[in-house]
Amino acid sequence: MSEVDKAQTAQAGGDTIFGKIIRKEIPSDILYEDDKCMAFKDVNPQAPTHFLVIPKKAITGLSAAEDTDSALLGHLMTVARNVAVEQNIASSGYRVVVNDGKNGAQSVYHLHLHVLGGRQLGWPPG
Repeated sequence: MSEVDKAQTAQAGGDTIFGKIIRKEIPSDILYEDDKCMAFKDVNPQAPTHFLVIPKKAITGLSAAEDTDSALLGHLMTVARNVAVEQNIASSGYRVVVNDGKNGAQSVYHLHLHVLGGRQLGWPPG
């Protein structure tokens, strides 16, 4: 089942796989962690380098973030940039994607940034 298909039935609320990763109930290949967020390799990579950056705060999606989350949202982007450097994709370029809602193909309702690189990415993305 594709992510678009999964997004059609996914719903916000309850525990998610990312909550379980944060609590270390599910193993992941962690690239970075601090008190605010984690970055780890995507289990279904769509590019040679594909990792996720997630907040430890349970925010269901970008549209659910509040103005008081501005510093956290900026921190997620900074972590994405720093991990991209560590993963050796910063010099050639990469893409940061946030899927939000059903039509945005969001299949897990915990805010997450996809960072993809390591090859020429196509345009338009959708």
